[in-house]
Amino acid sequence: MNKSKSKLLFRKSKRSFRKPLPRIQPWEIIDYKNPTLLCRFMSDQGKILSRRVNRLTLKQQRLITIAIKQARILSSLPFVINDRNKKLFEEKRESTTRTTGLKTVLNNKKQFQKRKSTTRTTGLKTKKK
Repeated sequence: MNKSKSKLLFRKSKRSFRKPLPRIQPWEIIDYKNPTLLCRFMSDQGKILSRRVNRLTLKQQRLITIAIKQARILSSLPFVINDRNKKLFEEKRESTTRTTGLKTVLNNKKQFQKRKSTTRTTGLKTKKK
């Protein structure tokens, strides 16, 4: 074999590689309180997607997994998403819209009025002989 051919075999090919697209914008905060951001990094079944699929850096992936696990423990995200959970999760997501504040609090106070107190019994009392 010629020396020039043998050198060509061991050279690394100059491939162009794609720079990973930023899936998380600089203004987005990775936090367990942000379920819309966390859902982007979960599969349809509720599993955390891998770093290669997410195109995240190592630090971002660690922060995402910690935030998802915290949200699961605090029950703002389900552990497993099936058909029943999916419907409940979507309803929960819609119901977490912000309210105007004071007006809704005043309306809620009008609905709940104080009721007449009732005495509670402790159950059956047995006589000792």
